[in-house]
Amino acid sequence: MLYDFYGELLTDHQKVIYEDAVYNDCSLSELAAQYKISRQGVHDLLRRCDRILEGYEDKLHLVERFSVLKEKASLIEKMSDDEKVRELAREIIEYGI
Repeated sequence: MLYDFYGELLTDHQKVIYEDAVYNDCSLSELAAQYKISRQGVHDLLRRCDRILEGYEDKLHLVERFSVLKEKASLIEKMSDDEKVRELAREIIEYGI
C-alpha cells in the first residue's frame, strides 16, 4: 500500500525494478540479469525503496489516515438506516473517496 500512495515519488529506475519485484514477483537474479546490475545492487535498491516509502509514511501518514477513513466509513455503513448514506460509505470503502 505504501507504493500505491508514494510510488510516484521514486525515480523511474526505482519504480520499474520495484514493480517487477513486487507486482511481477521477479527474483533478485532475474532482475539483476534484466537490468544488468548485481543481485546485491537489486537487493540494496529494493531495501532503499522500502526505506524511502516508509519515510514518506512516517512524515505524511497518508496510508494510516486512509485506513482510519475506510474503517470509519465501514462503521457508518453498518450503523446507518439511510440507503444513500450506506451507498456513500461503500464508495469511500471501495474507492477511497
